[in-house]
Amino acid sequence: MLMPILQVNSEDIPEYAIVCGDPKRAAVIAAQLDNPRELAFSREYRSFVGTRDGVEIAVVSHGVGCPGAAVCFEELIRAGAKTLIRVGTAGSYSADHPAGSLIVSTAAVRTDGLTRQLVPDGFPAVADSDVTEALYRAARASEGVVQKGITVTLDVFFNGVEEFPHKKFKQAGALAVEMEISALYVIATLRGARAGAIVALDGYADADLAEEYDPNTNTVANAIQREIEAAIQATVQLAKQAE
Repeated sequence: MLMPILQVNSEDIPEYAIVCGDPKRAAVIAAQLDNPRELAFSREYRSFVGTRDGVEIAVVSHGVGCPGAAVCFEELIRAGAKTLIRVGTAGSYSADHPAGSLIVSTAAVRTDGLTRQLVPDGFPAVADSDVTEALYRAARASEGVVQKGITVTLDVFFNGVEEFPHKKFKQAGALAVEMEISALYVIATLRGARAGAIVALDGYADADLAEEYDPNTNTVANAIQREIEAAIQATVQLAKQAE
């Protein structure tokens, strides 16, 4: 069956998928698999499949923001993906987690508009515990700061007249903010799949810590490479555990 938006055939999609925002990053991730091949490039959705240690893995980009990303997650699950891991970037809320740190998201604060149209207020956006632990173990095998905890999913990137809610979520204990994880967790729960996410911090979202934003540093690039390898290793671990 052809997925109408991703433009991939369901028979080409394995049970395990790594998703990311940037189509270029999807190509970078796929290049670290064995025998990667590109399946399709439709809109912001670029799809690959390859293997690592005998485990077949799809890699698909989902673009920026929950609505477009939700289309990707829905079609991947409909095509047969059962475990999805997001690899992304986020803004830090804490000086203890500077740019270059990795955060494994255990749950997401739902400030986005998309999930409010899928589930009632109060319904949690929570990662699968097995996926979370596999990601955390794999990430800690690399050098650098690694933490796990709650992240915030926010629709807005550039501010308008309304204040960003960063201060109150930082006070509540959230670690970082990004733009898609809540959609991933809610859709996975709704559709009977499991999901997790790991993000590389590329700067500070907190106004008290904010400095000139530059996500294109070597520090951030190295963190992205670490999280990619962690996501691949976690996927392999999960697949082996299921055998």
